[in-house]
Amino acid sequence: MKISVLASGSSGNVTYIETPTHKVLVDAGLSGKKINELMQSIGRDLQDVDSLFVTHEHTDHAKSVGVLARKYGINVYANEKTWSAIAGKVGKIPLEQKFDLEAGEIQELDGLDVQSFPVSHDAIDPQFYEMHYGGKSFVILTDTGYVSERMAGVIKNADGYLFECNHDMDMLRMGAYPWPLKQRILGDTGHLSNEDGANALMEVLGNRTKRIYLGHLSRENNMKALAHLTVASMMTEKDYGVEHDFHLLDTDPDAATDLTIL
Repeated sequence: MKISVLASGSSGNVTYIETPTHKVLVDAGLSGKKINELMQSIGRDLQDVDSLFVTHEHTDHAKSVGVLARKYGINVYANEKTWSAIAGKVGKIPLEQKFDLEAGEIQELDGLDVQSFPVSHDAIDPQFYEMHYGGKSFVILTDTGYVSERMAGVIKNADGYLFECNHDMDMLRMGAYPWPLKQRILGDTGHLSNEDGANALMEVLGNRTKRIYLGHLSRENNMKALAHLTVASMMTEKDYGVEHDFHLLDTDPDAATDLTIL
């Protein structure tokens, strides 16, 4: 299984997963043109993508779902409530390309098992995904206000994670956002802070875990270096083997990470 986080951040999110028989996207939160450019930057073509898994209806995750489905014939998977929420936003998608995948279910694609799980976010029915292939697993988890014990049990000891570190608490509190928006972000259906992300990661990573991508950083309320330093420092303080047992990797809202074998 090969992975590239094509884009991650509050402005748009797309992740690419590849096996010998399937090429898959999770979310399509940028324009089709931009996603195509990002795919080209890792030496891949959108024409070859066969499946797209949608986490929820927010624009930074679903912006070009309809465009990609119509232009490239990609099959799209989402749960029933998310389908209803994006129906008026993404345009018509051929019925034979629309598939229902509810939280807790697994979609099998020739050895690639895509396991969905619910999260706590202010969308109609948000869910994220764990990819299983060839004895390896990769978890995508952003856009949640907290990580429950049940959620942690589902995603424990994966080989790789794309994990939310949305904001620095002080930057958010002192920043220009109106107070209701700050409350939304800080709440149980908002986003994980750098500290929240670090604490949750320490609950779920295990001896199999080798790569952790820090994702969904806010442009206004976070910085790559700050998120990385916060997570690394908290983990090191608890005697986790940062850059020894596993690697912490940064993501970008405008540039893809290297296509890497998990």
